[in-house]
Parts: sequence; structure tokens; C-alpha cells
Amino acid sequence: MSSVFTKDRVPWLRNPGPQHEKRTLFGDMVCFLFITPLATISGWLCLRGAVDHLHFSSRLEAVGLIALTVALFTIYLFWTLVSFRYHCRLYNEWRRTNQRVILLIPKSVNVPSHQQSLLGLHSAKRNSKETIV
Repeated sequence: MSSVFTKDRVPWLRNPGPQHEKRTLFGDMVCFLFITPLATISGWLCLRGAVDHLHFSSRLEAVGLIALTVALFTIYLFWTLVSFRYHCRLYNEWRRTNQRVILLIPKSVNVPSHQQSLLGLHSAKRNSKETIV
């Protein structure tokens, strides 16, 4: 699975397409890196406050804090899912339109050496974006 990630997704992360898609991907990555710890800490603080309110004061405030925590995580998970699906769709479209195909000609074919070099038959190094046919 890791070889699939390095072969397909790293070039897409470097160049996902038009400028607005680059900005959207970058913005969503920054938001994810910023919002994930923020949502985690906020949820933990709300739950801790709810536990304190259950022990020392009114249950209504505790229920309110628990509802706030549930709403916070629901919104966070919804945003994450929508963002992830959007970028998966962009990635699949990029992958469909950015393929590189190499035609390998068997060595038994009699092709003059100068034509072999033009066709790239002696090239042993393969690019990770290339598909061998």
C-alpha cells in the first residue's frame, strides 16, 4: 500500500491541478492540522467541565456541555468527511487525466540502434508515474 501512495499521491500532492485546487488542498491541510488539536482540546475541556458540573452544581449545565461536545465533534467529523471526499474526487480526476504510458518493444524486433535511442529502448531508469504496457 505504501508503494501505491508514493507512486500516485506524492506527485498529485506536489501538483494537484489548477491554482484554485492547490489553494483548496493547502487550505484544507492547514485547517485540518489546526482544527484537529483545537477540537480535541475543546472537547476534552467541555467533557471535563461537564463532569465537574455533575459533581458540584447543576445537571443542566453538564448536559449543555455534553451537547456542545457532541455538536463540536459532529461538525468536525462532517467537515473532515466532506473535505476528504472532495479531495479524493479531485485526486481520481487528476489520476484519470495524468497518466504516462510507455510502450515496450521486444528485443527480438530488428530496429536500428539510432532508432532504438530515439524510441528510448535503452532507458533502464523508469519514472514512478509511468505505466508499462
